[in-house]
Amino acid sequence: MQHEGENPKEQHVHSVFQSIATKYDFMNDTLSFRRHKAWRKFTMKKMNVQRGQTALDVCCGTCDWTISLAEASETGHINGLDFSSNMLAVGREKVAQQGRDQQITLVQGNAMQLPYEDHSFDYVTIGFGLRNVPDLRQVLSEMQRVVKPGGMVVCLELSKPTWQPFKGIYYFYFRRILPFMGKLLAKRYEQYKWLPDSLAMFPGREELEHIFRETGLKDVRSYPLTGGIAALHIGSKESQHV
Repeated sequence: MQHEGENPKEQHVHSVFQSIATKYDFMNDTLSFRRHKAWRKFTMKKMNVQRGQTALDVCCGTCDWTISLAEASETGHINGLDFSSNMLAVGREKVAQQGRDQQITLVQGNAMQLPYEDHSFDYVTIGFGLRNVPDLRQVLSEMQRVVKPGGMVVCLELSKPTWQPFKGIYYFYFRRILPFMGKLLAKRYEQYKWLPDSLAMFPGREELEHIFRETGLKDVRSYPLTGGIAALHIGSKESQHV
């Protein structure tokens, strides 16, 4: 479903994820050298979600992280938002299989204009989605708006390796090999070519850390993962003082 006012990047990203939804989890394994589950486990440890806490998972995709948040919170309500109905359809099946239909609410919506009140969630997360939005500063500002004072904004995303020779090998894999694997495995060469293109435009770990601070987040920390091919960024919303 396309919406009025979508810019060309939004339209392209939307069509990409609509078309690869059923192959997305399999290709995530390929993209991350099967490390994305370990990255998420590391992220959850750093977040330290407590029983009953609430979260919004932005660009939730097929809902792996959404479900992890629900498991950690046990009783707290978790929301997942994505603009791709096909990705959400895959996610809904997973949520139902886990028996978490009552705990998790999935919504089709725009990360640039989150349909939630200010100060609504203990955590707001975005996993492998920030590089695909039209304006990452706008999305981070929206995430900060809807998180509670003292709450965390958390981003897990592909990043840019900085040390050789791994950097050279990785970029060769990402630019040359991966799109052809996408063509072979998912018959979606053009869509998987989008991934290296999107990463090329995305800020590196230290630059993204600086952007987190620019948007007003405090206690910002970042962690390179697997030689820097991914990075975790965490920032906290300033507590309101009476």
